[in-house]
Amino acid sequence: MPIVLNEEDGGKVLIVHVSGTLVKTDYKQLAHEFEELVRQHGKLRVLISLADFHGLDAGALWEEIKFDIKHFADYERLAVLGDKKWQQAMTIFFKPFTTAKIRYFDLADISEARKWLSES
Repeated sequence: MPIVLNEEDGGKVLIVHVSGTLVKTDYKQLAHEFEELVRQHGKLRVLISLADFHGLDAGALWEEIKFDIKHFADYERLAVLGDKKWQQAMTIFFKPFTTAKIRYFDLADISEARKWLSES
């Protein structure tokens, strides 16, 4: 499974592990679980780990954009962990699609990302 979700802090923090190449259908699972957590807890803090992530096909990119527009106000903070320049650039690209505070971290800086995610 290219997307694995884990809840922390009673569901207020969502850890998303992404690997491989995402396709359009990968977003069904993500959307369902994300929307359920938003219904239960309101705005979420999300950490996305892009370890072993190779990218998105065209259909997945379109689903990503639609998902981000739909959930524009559902993120409080978004920490992105990656190890490639294009992943950092992708983080910057998606900033206009949300009101959340977004920050990119290198994979080795997971402790710093978690600390930033938990700040007030």
